Amino acid sequence: QVQLLESGGGLVQAGGSLRLSCAASGRTFSRPVMGWFRQAPGKEREFVTGITWNGGNTAYADSVKGRFSISREYAKNTVYLQMNSLKPEDSAVYYCAAGSRLASAYRTYDYWGQGTQVIVSS
Repeated sequence: QVQLLESGGGLVQAGGSLRLSCAASGRTFSRPVMGWFRQAPGKEREFVTGITWNGGNTAYADSVKGRFSISREYAKNTVYLQMNSLKPEDSAVYYCAAGSRLASAYRTYDYWGQGTQVIVSS
C-alpha cells in the first residue's frame, strides 16, 4: 500500500504561482513513478506531469510545458508541482498518483491522493 497526501492548493489570480506538495508513505519503493493529474468539473481527469523517483525523468502535458515543473525530494518521499503563470483554465482538483511506469494514462497509476483544489481567478 502507498498513501499519498497532497497539500498547497488554493485561490490565486491569473498569472500567479502555487506549489503543490505530495507526501508519500508506505511501500513507496513498489511504485517508482509519481504523477500529477487534474480534473475540472464536467471534464475527464487529465495527466499534467510525472516523474520517476530514481532518475528524475519527467513528462509534461503540452498545456503546461514551460509553466509547470515537477520535482522530487527523495529523502522526504515528497513530490512537488510548481505552477507558474497560472491561467483560469488551470482551475481543477489536482491529484497526486503513484504508478509503475511514466505514462499519461491514468490507468497506469493505482494509488491516488484525495486531491487538492486549485482555483485561478481572472
